[in-house]
Amino acid sequence: MDQRSIAFVLFDGFQSLDLFGPYEVFQHAHRLTGGYDCRITAPQAGPVRSASGLSVHAPYGVADLDPERIDTVVVAGGDGVDEARHDAALTEWIAATGARARRVTSVCSGVFLLAAAGLLEGRKVTTHWAREQQLMREHPEVVVDCDPIFLRDGRVWTSAGVTAGMDLALALVEDDLGREVAHATAQEMVLFLRRPGTQSQFSVPLWSAQPATDPIRAVVSAIHADPGARHGVAELAAHAGLSSRHLQRRFTAELGVGPAAYVEGVRIEAAKRALAESGHPVETIARRYGFGTAETLRRAFHRHLGVAPSDYRDRFRSTREYM
Repeated sequence: MDQRSIAFVLFDGFQSLDLFGPYEVFQHAHRLTGGYDCRITAPQAGPVRSASGLSVHAPYGVADLDPERIDTVVVAGGDGVDEARHDAALTEWIAATGARARRVTSVCSGVFLLAAAGLLEGRKVTTHWAREQQLMREHPEVVVDCDPIFLRDGRVWTSAGVTAGMDLALALVEDDLGREVAHATAQEMVLFLRRPGTQSQFSVPLWSAQPATDPIRAVVSAIHADPGARHGVAELAAHAGLSSRHLQRRFTAELGVGPAAYVEGVRIEAAKRALAESGHPVETIARRYGFGTAETLRRAFHRHLGVAPSDYRDRFRSTREYM
């Protein structure tokens, strides 16, 4: 297998997990397949101090890497990005490399470096929720959506904060090497395998069963793509090209739960994320993700989680204050 060269771009004040999370995902996938050559670069080779004070040695300065030999650029975020984006040599290298690379990606506030390099005009991107207004204000040429944990717009992939970079990296591995390698990587790292999408991001626990056949994969993809859509047995059977009775049997045999229970689980995950990462009213979230009313969502939350949606949101926010 030909190796894909992944360039991780750092700067003083980067967020260490924006590097280590995606880097380890690619390295685990490399150990499984030999498919990656990961390189850490910075404005100059040598030690690079993270925002938390941890120093990382960058073997390469940007001048040491040939832009034409880079398959994927991964730009870390962090408090230092506000200064780094004014580094002409760094942004020019990102611009030159990004123009040639097959993929350009950022983690968290790393999106500001991509924007400074002129790579995001007209693109739809995401970033950490705390940076949303700044990104919209400073880069009106970019379409900003901070609901999802990651977004793909053509060859540009962007992610939300910190650990979302690992979700992004798993999606990139799947894009390169297929679902099985991504799933095996998630299993080895004891991670959740997150699937592509925008507001309908959801988590599939690594220990859960996976669809074994194309018809059931089509059904699962349809549920994941839009949890709030109509997903009755008849609609799902149409996606699979099966009769309703046959779908019920096949779906339960392959995933261990029936279609209705699976749909509700996906909707719960989507609602949890919306409650935690947006300020939308509970009633709006309930309608968006297929529950219809806030009361129906409340009953589902009590059944699955033992808490009300408002309590779930409050617990997330009270935890985040200490992060």
